[in-house]
Amino acid sequence: MKSTNEIILRAPDLAAVKAHYAGTLGFPVVLEKDGMIGFDSGAVNLYFELGQSDGPVFEFAVDDVQHAKNDLIAAGCDLIEENPAVPRVYMRDPFGLVFNLTEA
Repeated sequence: MKSTNEIILRAPDLAAVKAHYAGTLGFPVVLEKDGMIGFDSGAVNLYFELGQSDGPVFEFAVDDVQHAKNDLIAAGCDLIEENPAVPRVYMRDPFGLVFNLTEA
């Protein structure tokens, strides 16, 4: 398992997010599609998707998402959200860190 340089957040107003991160802060837009916008902030890429904010979600790359998910659940992590169409496997570790698993 290795962390990536991507963090995702949810926000109810993506136009306001764009105005702040691209306009005020000057971060280049790296992705803009229906319901999501992403910015290159230097060390990390910040992605916002439409929705209620529940804090930042870090991303960890693994060789096998399902295997890692099962191992992490057995080790005390909670599955928060899973959607193969995105793909998305949001988990919370026993210490409160929320992260997404992605295939390396």
